[in-house]
Amino acid sequence: MTSKHLSWTVVLSMVVAFSAWGQGSNSIFLDELTWTEVRHEIGMGKTTIIVPIGGTEQNGPHMVLGKHNVRVKALSAKIARALGNALVAPVIAYAPEGNVSPATGHMRFPGTITISNATFEQVLESAARSFKSHGFRDIVFLGDHGTYQSIEKTVADRLDREWRNTPVRAHAITEYYQATLTTFPQQLRSRGYSDAEIGTHAGLADTSLALAIDPGLVRADQLSAKPDAAAGVYGDPRRATAELGQLGVDAIVAQTVAAINTATARR
Repeated sequence: MTSKHLSWTVVLSMVVAFSAWGQGSNSIFLDELTWTEVRHEIGMGKTTIIVPIGGTEQNGPHMVLGKHNVRVKALSAKIARALGNALVAPVIAYAPEGNVSPATGHMRFPGTITISNATFEQVLESAARSFKSHGFRDIVFLGDHGTYQSIEKTVADRLDREWRNTPVRAHAITEYYQATLTTFPQQLRSRGYSDAEIGTHAGLADTSLALAIDPGLVRADQLSAKPDAAAGVYGDPRRATAELGQLGVDAIVAQTVAAINTATARR
């Protein structure tokens, strides 16, 4: 190789390296980026930050405690990619799940973790203030659990009142969770499944969604057991499939993307 060829090789290598540095990581997950990459992404227009909210709770003998956390992260990623201008914050895995003593709600089952409503509000508010300070203009709360939907809205409304003279807004996109309560069950009913089978927690709908997101969330050898509310199962998961769950995934993503676009268009 001549010295001329060597020089061009060195120059080309430097250009490629600089280009890669400027583009940063392709990840849409905030915690997989460096701070300079986050700054770059914000500067390039990714000014929406999705805050996925899960919870650590019992999901029957057949489904893992972290179901909500895995599900909301995966769905938030799909939503962010569909939006094209969003990053995804780390999942908030601690949420109100009942009282500790005496144990109520899901706290009656080992492994469930709970925090108070007040603490939960403070976590959401502190996260939102952090994102505002770094240049995000739309802070979007997506909650995968039903019990705290109203708390998300309370925090978002409070911050919006405070920030009314700024370009920054907080959004509690409850359409995300509503899709699991309305659209998805309707799709299942149209295929002949009963409400008793679809269930409200760890039943057919819940378990099918988990299978569509990650089959590892479900213990297949436990699915044949007869459903038992005493074991934390409200519904019948025995005919759950990933194919059924994909119906729910598609509905949640489509309805949430539409809701976020509508909310962020208002100023």
